[in-house]
Amino acid sequence: MNYKSKFGFGCMRLPLTDENDPTSINQELFNEMVDIYMEKGFNYFDTSYAYHNGTSEIAIKKAVVERYPRESFKICDKMPTWALTSKDDNEKFVNEMLERLGIDYFDVFFIHNINVPWLELAEKSNTFEYVKKMKEEGTAKKIGISFHDNAKLLEKVLKKYSDILDIVQLELNYLDWEDPSIEAHKCYDLCVKYGLDVYVMEPLKGGVIVNPSQEIKDEFKNYNSEKSIASFALRFCASLDNVKMVLSGMNKMEDLMDNCDTYENFKVITDDEKEFLSKMANKLYETLAVPCSECGYCIKECPSMIPIPKYFNIYNASKNQPESNIYRLYYDKLADEEVPADDCTYCGTCLDYCTQKIDIPEELENVCKHFENGFSPYAGEF
Repeated sequence: MNYKSKFGFGCMRLPLTDENDPTSINQELFNEMVDIYMEKGFNYFDTSYAYHNGTSEIAIKKAVVERYPRESFKICDKMPTWALTSKDDNEKFVNEMLERLGIDYFDVFFIHNINVPWLELAEKSNTFEYVKKMKEEGTAKKIGISFHDNAKLLEKVLKKYSDILDIVQLELNYLDWEDPSIEAHKCYDLCVKYGLDVYVMEPLKGGVIVNPSQEIKDEFKNYNSEKSIASFALRFCASLDNVKMVLSGMNKMEDLMDNCDTYENFKVITDDEKEFLSKMANKLYETLAVPCSECGYCIKECPSMIPIPKYFNIYNASKNQPESNIYRLYYDKLADEEVPADDCTYCGTCLDYCTQKIDIPEELENVCKHFENGFSPYAGEF
């Protein structure tokens, strides 16, 4: 099996010149990363209408489409399901995406983020029928869905649409593999049952896997000091037979080089390594305050536009480093510059859109309590 063909460049988290501005893509660095990625024989780029507030596609056009022959690369894009209001929106968004990218067909095209509310929007807008037509007419070579929900909903969708789909893109990683709220293992098995290829997103769970406590980092180092934590996670996913693509969002050159090394010297995950990763998953869950993958879908639905993933990121880091008070400063700074966490009205609108099935209002309350009770921003050493 050619494992090199399984390494996809995820373009949801590209390098930035300003970390607070998702549209400030560092085009020069991205171009350099693309050149190395392509020179090493990799060629798959995954984007979306929404990534980087619409500028991810434009960056790919500049870095890839305008600099390489069309037959030398593959591009996957996705229908912005949440924005669909009518059947006419399908063609409107597809034409806009093609224009942004500067191409006349997609190698892969997904209906983005199928969950309970957005499945309803897609069906009302006849989007499944529309993407089927895209494939028939050659506007998309392969079609599928990206999926963020439980196995019960996935089976409902596959019973109805598997005959027209080629691929299901799943959140899949060793941390979520047996998680009862994510059901990654069950969802993978359903794709196998219906004969569909699996493309993997969030193999590092939005960075959660590669940013554990120091104790877990030390255990990985003791187990194998020559391999990165990320390499174990990528190999876990790519070793699965029905997985044909594993995306990795890379915004640093060292991340790209490490991932290239993983696939250029690929070794199928062993049973002993699987057992070790299972133990690490259990330990990581014990130290993780909130299992947020930072996808950001909740923000789109929050009436107050609270930057929920940022608060959870700071909260997780603070829990992992309780001796440091720097995270209280980050918390206060975020509240001042954006929206305070305690602006949550407990409306619950976000709950249906959380890919991790987190009780967001309750966890935001925990965040507030954590930082507002007993944390002095000036105590201790920074």
